This record gives sequence, C-alpha cells and structure tokens, in this order.
Amino acid sequence: MLEAPTAFARGALQPMTLLYIILATAVGGVLSVVIAASLTLAVLGRLVKSLVSLSAGVLLGTALLHVLPEAFEGTAGAHALFATLLGGLLFFWLLEKTELYRHDHHHEGDGHEHHHHSDAERAGRGGLSVLVGDTVHNFCDGVIIAAAFLADPKLGLVTALAIMAHEIPQEVGDYIVLLNAGFSRRRALAYNALSGLASVVGGVAAYFLIGPWGAALPYLLVVAASSFIYVAVADLLPQLQQRLSWRDTLTQVVWLGAGLLVVVLATAGLHGDH
Repeated sequence: MLEAPTAFARGALQPMTLLYIILATAVGGVLSVVIAASLTLAVLGRLVKSLVSLSAGVLLGTALLHVLPEAFEGTAGAHALFATLLGGLLFFWLLEKTELYRHDHHHEGDGHEHHHHSDAERAGRGGLSVLVGDTVHNFCDGVIIAAAFLADPKLGLVTALAIMAHEIPQEVGDYIVLLNAGFSRRRALAYNALSGLASVVGGVAAYFLIGPWGAALPYLLVVAASSFIYVAVADLLPQLQQRLSWRDTLTQVVWLGAGLLVVVLATAGLHGDH
C-alpha cells in the first residue's frame, strides 16, 4: 500500500528492482513471440480465440482490482486521478488511430467479414506499420511494468503477467499477418523478437526517469490502468460480441472468468501482506 508519495521515492532506485524490471520485460517480450512461432497456423487460429477471452478478464481484473486501487491509496487527489484516467483513454485512442499502438488479434478464419486473401493484402500494405506499432506498444508496456514494480514488486509481477497474457494473442495475430505477407517463419520471428525487446528499453528508461519522481507514480499507475481498460474495451470485448452457439459462448465466459479468477487470487495474496 502506498501511504504517501515519498514511499515511492525511498525504495524507487534499487538494483533488485531494476533486475526485476529487466527480467519481466524480457521474458514477456520474448516468450510471447516464441509461443507464437512454435505453433502451427491452425493451432494458432484456435488459440487466439481462447486467449482473447482470457486476456480480457486478466486486463480488466488487473486494472480494476490491482492497479487503480494501488494508485488511489496514495495521497493524490481523486479528481486528478480520474482526469488522468480520462486523458489516458483518449491518449491510447489517438495512438491507435495513428497506428502507433496496435493490439490487433485478427487472423484467418476468425469469422470477420473480409474478402479472400485480405490478410495478405493488408499485411503487404502495412507490414512496416505492424512492426512500428508493435515496437511503440511494447515500449509503452515496458514503462507500465517499470511503474508497477517501482510502486510494489508484487504489483509489478501481477502487471507483467497481465501484459504477457495480452501480448501472446497479440503476437500470435501479428505473426500470422506477417506470414500471410510472405515473411518466412524465421524472419517473422526475428522481427517480432526485436520489437518485443522494446519493452526492455521502455522498462529501463522508465526506471531511471520515473524513480526520482515518486509523486508521479500514482498518475503513471492510472495511465497503465487506462491502457489495460482501453485494450480490453476497444479491442478484446468487441471480438467476443459475435453471435456464437451456446457452447462457444459458454467457452468464452469460462475463459474470461478464468482470467478474472487468476487476478482475484493474486489480489488476495497481494493484499494479504498489507
């Protein structure tokens, strides 16, 4: 629990905190790419559908049960934090409109209405945009993870897991798009891995830039929460609105509930020490 802004500053710049940030961002950035590259396209297509539901639950649960409560337990005013939340939602919306904050999980056979080979045409037109957008997105994720670790190591771990849960279906979708554009598996893996390492750069930069400014951390946590909420509400939940059979709908609910359950259990462990 954050009793005051000075609580950030006292323990902000610690070598172990930096190590945690590097490990969390590196594992999250690379592991999602490796998982995407290790499976067949057919398996990837089926996996994305389940992971979208799971990551929606994890992101919403982490934002509303972990990150926002931690930010509001500090001394920052509620009105200022809610204004920051609004600004964060609008900021990520504008980033997405400029294709600098991509979180697309589109893939062949997903049920979306598009003409034949539209994935290949789309990727061929915007392959560079995919990679640039992912790099910016991953850099932002690194900043978010660093802010969470600087606030509380346990909060950092939960935040890193939430981002990883979201990054896996994102990287799967982007990997499929790049393959449809004519990239070999090796090239698609290499480019996605380099893009994933941007999260390490963001995390390390945030560690040195944010650490001395402890009073700003509650606002950064709110920005992190706005990122999670925006991705879940603007991208993930709309994908779950498709008309499906009762069995498929129940599967979505179960996976979403599983994501929330993971966060609830983690929340119980996190607050058990307070």
